[in-house]
This record gives sequence, C-alpha cells and structure tokens, in this order.
Amino acid sequence: MALPNLETRVSDLLTVMDAVGSERPILTGVFESGAPNALLAATKADRVHSMVWAEPTPRFAEAPDYPWGRTPSELEAELRDIDQLWGTLAYGRSMVQDEASRGNVLPDVDVAFMAKASRNACTPDVARALAKIWYESDVRAILPAVQVPTTILTMGEWATADHDRARYVASLIPGAQLREIAGDRWTLETALSFAREVRRVAGVAPPAADLDRVLAAVLFTDIVGSTEELSAVGDAEWRSILRRHDERARVEIERHRGRFIDSAGDGILAIFDGPARAVRCAQAIGASVRDLGIQIRAGVHTGEVELDGGAVRGIAVHIGARVAALAGPSEVVVSQTVRDLTAGSGLTFEDAGEHELKGVPDRWHLFRVVS
Repeated sequence: MALPNLETRVSDLLTVMDAVGSERPILTGVFESGAPNALLAATKADRVHSMVWAEPTPRFAEAPDYPWGRTPSELEAELRDIDQLWGTLAYGRSMVQDEASRGNVLPDVDVAFMAKASRNACTPDVARALAKIWYESDVRAILPAVQVPTTILTMGEWATADHDRARYVASLIPGAQLREIAGDRWTLETALSFAREVRRVAGVAPPAADLDRVLAAVLFTDIVGSTEELSAVGDAEWRSILRRHDERARVEIERHRGRFIDSAGDGILAIFDGPARAVRCAQAIGASVRDLGIQIRAGVHTGEVELDGGAVRGIAVHIGARVAALAGPSEVVVSQTVRDLTAGSGLTFEDAGEHELKGVPDRWHLFRVVS
C-alpha cells in the first residue's frame, strides 16, 4: 500500500471530518503538520472555518528562495539516523541535539520520549519513506489560494530565523495574521498559549477564573538543623546566612529555567517545566551553599498545580513538601513520577522505599538521587 502523500492526507482529513460530523473545523498544526491543512483550506474553503499554524514549515529542504530548510548534507544525516538509530535512545538524543542546534532546547526526558515515539510510530523503512515524502513536498505555491482566516504563530523568544520564516509564510497567505506566543521552546505552557490562540480564533472567551492549572515539577528545599544553627551563630549572622542562601538559590533556579515561588523561613519553593532540571537545580543549590556551613535537604514531585498570580497551590505542592521532609542532609528525594519522567536524563536513583505522606492518601514510592 502506498504511503500517504499530501493529497492522501487531505482525503483522510475529510473522511474523519465526515465521520464525526465536523462541518467547518478550525485546522491547527505545528511545523510541517500544517501543510495538509493548508492544502485542504486552499482546495475546500467551504469545509474550513479557519486555520492556525504554529512555526509553519511549508517545505523541509533548503532552496535558493527558501534559506530556512535543511541542506542536502543535513537531510542525508537525518536519513542515516533513521536507518541506523530509529527507535533507540541514540535516535532520541540525536533529535534533541538537532532541535537544540535550532534554538529549541528540549528537556532531557524528551530523549526517551522521542525514542519511544519513533518505535510506536512505524518501522525504519516506513519512516525513511515518509521522511523523503516530506523532504520533497512544498506547499508554498498553494498558500496564496488559502482564503480562510489564518493565524500564523511564532514564539516570542525563538530564533530570529524562525521568526523570518513565519513572517515569510504569513506574507504568502492573503490576510494572514502573525502573532507571537511566549516562550523559547515547546513546553506545557507554550501548548496552553497555543490553545488560547485557537480559542481566540474560535471566539471562545477565556475562563473567568484567575486560576490556571499546569503540570509542573515542584521543588522544595529546607536547611538542615536550622534551629541549632541559629542558636550557634546568633540572629544577625543567621539572617546573613539566610540572605546569601536565598540569593544563591535564586541564581540556580534561574540558571535551570525554573520559577522561584516563595522563600519560607529556611527553605524555598520553585517550579519547573522539566523534572530533570528541578533535580539538578536542587543538587546545584546544595553545592552552592556548602561554604556557608549549612546543608539542605530537597524533594521533587511532578503533578498538576494551580497558578494564582505569584502563588502555587494544589495537592502536588503538598506532596513535594512531604517528600522533601523525608530527605536527609545533602539528599534529594523524588517521587516515582519524577523517576519515571527522567528516564534517559543521566540521573541515577536508588530505592528509598514506600512511605505514608502526612495528609496525602495512599503510600508513595520514593527514590533517592545518587548522581
């Protein structure tokens, strides 16, 4: 059976739309996945409400009039990776490194995710054939025929070349709007911004509540033996130590692309969109304050939290605090969720057993970071 080209993909889209009774949907896509949407919008405008295309890629290969594509040597290297590495952690690592070279820094956990996704998608020979189809496709010629309302999205902190490409694509589509969304890489927050743009296009008002729910890695740290330290050095010196502790913690949180939430007495609360960065930040904070004569304990858990202005709430926050309380001096303890999400990150864990967490249902399997 022939593999699907753009025309086949458009036919598949129409078949699905008919099957579910979708008369005029908003077509959304990211990178090259928006190309079939553009073809459908150009050929059957009466079946499309509008189109939202993020970081549009109308063709994959470089051309004299398209400097943003892959060079022949880059395309050959990608095909070699498919032939030799498809489905392996090495393939996931290669994909992450390639994205990083283009300004899209992905969390370490995506190495294992991309390896698994490639295995689940298809066999290497099918992947190679599909890649060649994309390399040879170019929808630029049909973009001036797109007559439906179109929004082109680009990240506000993305590489300049990607901004230029987005502007170029927007210029080819009559009446297209170019809008920026916050971020410099694809994260859950970026995806939520993308969803808000789709809701705006659909004319759906945003939720009235101020609370916003996101998945985050929650980091708690606590100074070990703070009461004893205070008694030993006195109030003035202890305040100086706490001030320097907080300053160094903030530096490490920013360096690991986290968000500082609160400093409560002798500990800090921060959130991250990648659990491996949260763990590494905890290790870095511990190392940075050692010369102050103090040690910290730290806990990390990943779960859904509620953002309300500068505050963070939710059961995941309570779990993170309880996990941190079970760590020993200079230890970082994590929940099983974090351990499972950081496969392939280079972090090593040892089993810390099952525990009851005060005020939290069930028993929780915890792990101690050993590298």
